[in-house]
Amino acid sequence: MPATYDNHRAQLKAILCGWGMPEDNAEITAQVLAWSDLHGVDSHGISMIPGYDLLRRNGRVAMDAEPKVVSETPVSAVIDGGGGLGHVPAHFAMSTAIEKAKTVGMAATVVRASAHFGAAGFYTLMAANAGLIGMTCTSASGIQVAPTFGKQARLGTDPWSFAAPSADGVPFLLDMATTTVAAGRIRNKANENLPTPDGWVLDSEGRPSNDPLVAKQKGGSLTSLGGSPENSSYKGYGLSVMVNILGSCLSGATLITDPEHTKKPIGMDIGHFFMAIDPAIFRGAGDFETDVATFLGELRGTAPVDLAQPVMVAGDPQWRLAETRMRDGIPVGTGLLGQVRQIAQAAAADWLLD
Repeated sequence: MPATYDNHRAQLKAILCGWGMPEDNAEITAQVLAWSDLHGVDSHGISMIPGYDLLRRNGRVAMDAEPKVVSETPVSAVIDGGGGLGHVPAHFAMSTAIEKAKTVGMAATVVRASAHFGAAGFYTLMAANAGLIGMTCTSASGIQVAPTFGKQARLGTDPWSFAAPSADGVPFLLDMATTTVAAGRIRNKANENLPTPDGWVLDSEGRPSNDPLVAKQKGGSLTSLGGSPENSSYKGYGLSVMVNILGSCLSGATLITDPEHTKKPIGMDIGHFFMAIDPAIFRGAGDFETDVATFLGELRGTAPVDLAQPVMVAGDPQWRLAETRMRDGIPVGTGLLGQVRQIAQAAAADWLLD
């Protein structure tokens, strides 16, 4: 039976606290993870717990890490994540960008020495909910993606997100991996012993595969957005490079192509980028939000190919699913649920998902 949102979030917090994360940080981290599952971003919610547990047990993340400002100006900040999970430093970085943007109009912050930060859309939505335009992207720890025409993985899934407020109260929220699908969706297929659809992964020779384990365990790779050169995978490849330039080159995090990137014995060094822009520095009060609402409304009003599938804009599927899951509960696959139960027991955390 699906768990309520409150129980789902409480379970995540209990496990994090059991791992030694300070309660305030566990609250923020659980909020980001539960938000992902509530909105259907199942690749970045509770399904991350087994991976985080492995990182923790291998000494790759510091559960008691606290973000610290290294340097700042009125429009920027460089933040050190302390080698912990990325949700807390990312939340702090976007909060800092929002605060500065409300004062000076726009601001950008970067984080280094961080780990996976969950769903990028959570942070851009923070900006949109504050009446600002938000942008964020992050480099990755895992080398999983071959450049177009290559058979050697050199990049990560390298997600990008953009959000904007709208006068109707429904923000535009784009959250996308620069791969054809997020790695977590492939992991979820493996958890349930299901094949991957065509175009998701390549084997070690760069040939298409439907094996969800091929990229993680058998020397293969994920595909850049597009899936193949014939379907313009160079576009996803280019976006991935852009993300790494902003996330790593700008923050000073190690490059994913650096052999030392995956070899640090303690802590991780992923880089994140955040930007917040106040529309009021360009437009009169409410004019931007009104135009966004008008534009999105006209797109939604496009005649659909199938009347049963109306035209939507980025964010719409997530808002609808969140309503359903808030009412009916958040489902978790049986394979994953068993893994999380074992981890909760090992952490001496209460089990709340029955």
